[in-house]
Amino acid sequence: MKEIAVTEIGPVRIGQAEDKAAATGCTVLICEEGMRAGLDVRGGGPASRESQLLNPLMAMQKIHAIVLAGGSAYGLGAADGVMAYLEEHGIGYDTGFARVPLVAQADLYDLSVGNPAIRPDAAMGYEAAKRAMEAPNYRDGNYGAGCGASVGKIAGMETAMKTGIGSYAVQLGEVKIGAVVALNALGDIYDWKTGRQVAGLLNGERTALRSTMDYMKQSTRVTENKFTGNTTLAFVITNAFFDKTQLCKIAGMAHDGYARSIHPVHTSADGDSIYAVSVGSVRADQDLVGALSAEVVSEAILRAVFHAEGACGLPSAGDLSRIIPALG
Repeated sequence: MKEIAVTEIGPVRIGQAEDKAAATGCTVLICEEGMRAGLDVRGGGPASRESQLLNPLMAMQKIHAIVLAGGSAYGLGAADGVMAYLEEHGIGYDTGFARVPLVAQADLYDLSVGNPAIRPDAAMGYEAAKRAMEAPNYRDGNYGAGCGASVGKIAGMETAMKTGIGSYAVQLGEVKIGAVVALNALGDIYDWKTGRQVAGLLNGERTALRSTMDYMKQSTRVTENKFTGNTTLAFVITNAFFDKTQLCKIAGMAHDGYARSIHPVHTSADGDSIYAVSVGSVRADQDLVGALSAEVVSEAILRAVFHAEGACGLPSAGDLSRIIPALG
């Protein structure tokens, strides 16, 4: 098994657009020919669009784009811009009267990081789609849907850390599988191989990490509002052939990657969602691909931690490593 770039799993294109000053953005995955896709939502607070298209009971078997974005529910308008770009270029489902691009979207909450009045909109979605098709620009770090991402927010933004978007992909024989994760969790982040905490809740001086679970255990009182900025989003891509039902199962298995790396995870204040996409014809075992999906998701989470840069007053793991060498 060897590592490859997530952009080597074709025929898909990934584009990103962001507003660095406002700390928000969107990431768009496009397949002109259409892609089979499944979805599994485990968090209690999702902001999403066209999710029911990916229900195995629905008639449509392929979609044309997936959007991951910031802005919470306000950012769902980014898909309008993606649809506009795809329509202009003749990409979509032919209804006989018009080509209708099928675009699914999920958003994370980043309104507490930058400017809450500025969110991804149709113009930003259009630009991300244009970049995907004309000059694919995917990068790990403070880009796209990861521009305003952060973690460790149980005690408020004063002790949170900056994260971003990350990717990881592998090839095993003919099979390629990769993940892109916009890491924006309530909880802490751990290296899934060593169990070492690498990001999350900071102490009051912001000089060391502490445990979100330990913080929560200090009191059994009900916290009425944990929505200080959460939801981790991902899409898994493979060139192996699976139908929509199988992809929903693979997306569910991919959530094990979240569970290995984020603690606590799938809370009522997170809208944790994973899309699984099939864009090839290679025959592969569904359970093997599902298990590998969890692994590439966990590795992509680490990339989202270590490629992020401090922003909006939030330190990154890179910033903290200068204080805590063990994090380097």
